[in-house]
Amino acid sequence: MPTTTSTIDAVAAPATLPVQEPTKEAIAEPVTIDVKTATKAPFDTRTFHWTDAKSKKATRPEDPYTYLHGFGNEHQSELIPGALPIGQNSPQLCAYGLYAEQITGSSFAATRANTQRDFLYRRRPAAVHDAYRDAASNPSLTGSFLPMNQDLHSIPSQLSWSAFKIPEKQSGSVDFTQGIQTLGGSGHPNLREGLAYHIVAFNSNMENKAFVNSDGDFLIVAQEGHMDITTEFGKIYLQPSEICVIQRGLRFKVDIVDEHSPNGVRGYIIETWGSKWELPELGPLGMYGLANSRDFLSPTADIDTTSTGSWTVITKQIDKYYAATQSHTPFDVVAWHGNYVPYKYDLTKFAYQNSVAIDHTDPSINTVLTAQSRDAQSPLCDFLIFGPRWDVAQNTFRPPYFHRNSASEFLAKIYGPTGGGRSEVFVPGGASYEAGFTAHGSADERAIGAMYMDLQPMRVGLNQLTFMLESNRSLMFTNWALRDSEVLVSEDIPADAWDAAPDRFGKDPEALEYLKGIGRALS
Repeated sequence: MPTTTSTIDAVAAPATLPVQEPTKEAIAEPVTIDVKTATKAPFDTRTFHWTDAKSKKATRPEDPYTYLHGFGNEHQSELIPGALPIGQNSPQLCAYGLYAEQITGSSFAATRANTQRDFLYRRRPAAVHDAYRDAASNPSLTGSFLPMNQDLHSIPSQLSWSAFKIPEKQSGSVDFTQGIQTLGGSGHPNLREGLAYHIVAFNSNMENKAFVNSDGDFLIVAQEGHMDITTEFGKIYLQPSEICVIQRGLRFKVDIVDEHSPNGVRGYIIETWGSKWELPELGPLGMYGLANSRDFLSPTADIDTTSTGSWTVITKQIDKYYAATQSHTPFDVVAWHGNYVPYKYDLTKFAYQNSVAIDHTDPSINTVLTAQSRDAQSPLCDFLIFGPRWDVAQNTFRPPYFHRNSASEFLAKIYGPTGGGRSEVFVPGGASYEAGFTAHGSADERAIGAMYMDLQPMRVGLNQLTFMLESNRSLMFTNWALRDSEVLVSEDIPADAWDAAPDRFGKDPEALEYLKGIGRALS
């Protein structure tokens, strides 16, 4: 039977918790381990948590780069000592013949807490390029979600997609810029409020090509394959379980790590306009928990010294591409300082919080990042994560309760077994969506069985990772999402899915007797 829940809280078998008093001998006799001959355990963060890997390095074994730690920090980095000026931003003559260049991500007069800016010290100014010209646009990219757009469709209920296709190499090269396909969105970049959800799937590198989004920020979720991302600030390695934010106006390129991407690369992009991603407030949780700020990583300065020939810089405005060519690499920054810097985060480091007494906690407790809207009480988008964790609530229906949320909900599985979302076709690389106030919940036999199970402490969500986007906006969907992607499975829940949740009240003898006694017997 299909499952129609909007979060990933599968009912698992209870974990056994044997209690055994240590013997006197066990306490007294130490265990000796030969570190030279001991077999190193595999790097496993999928089963339960990042800390299980016992790593002394902040990144995964495949990641060759070094990073700066912290969220929203004032960072600085220099590849060559002395490249950063001391005590000022724009010297009369910069060290090593470099040029100083400022980038602002906010207005000059923004409050200090909201000011976003950098100073870059680079080989050539970014202004050195030929005239902009129209470039080959991406027909699957949509940037305007105003109601008069006849190619958009409102959805009153639910949608499901199987895994989105990665273009096959024999069918032609598709790089990151051409691999972006828009599912839906709300608002408009020029209004500086709104968002868009995209799929990205590609099979080739951006050869001597850079990309810049002049509309908003990209939050990129890696799902299949590994990405080698070059930014003006340095390198970022991105693989499944990690997310990356590249802010509006920053140049970058995305290449494929062939060794770990035999089928190409697939992921998701959340594009936000007029808002920045922030850490949610912790409130009574205290100083730490959820996504800890020290686990966010930003790149270190790393100039491109190997590329040759001319480069093309592609600029996205709404849903059109414009190109400018230049004779030098755009990634020629030797040093930089500021707080408007790309960053990444490993979702398996998330510090889950949960109920330790009764009731199922609202999904907002799993918020990694939030983007505020003009309504202070309702975010433009919350990015939530559901992975392995303990469930110990007593006298409680542990799966998500049946609910109708004011927010729209979009779910996608990064890795894990089939099922567990709003339908049995919820697979890695696919997605599902519920419009605001759409009634949904768990309706398969396993979830209903949770009403009668013996409640023991259990670990749920093992070896799986799913993210959810909650937005105060109802999305308008594109023709690509509903037709051209060719992976739309259903536009609603089949009626027979609810056979697992029959009318039990109408058969309860105590209730029937009471209704009869007050003259309200059921017909």
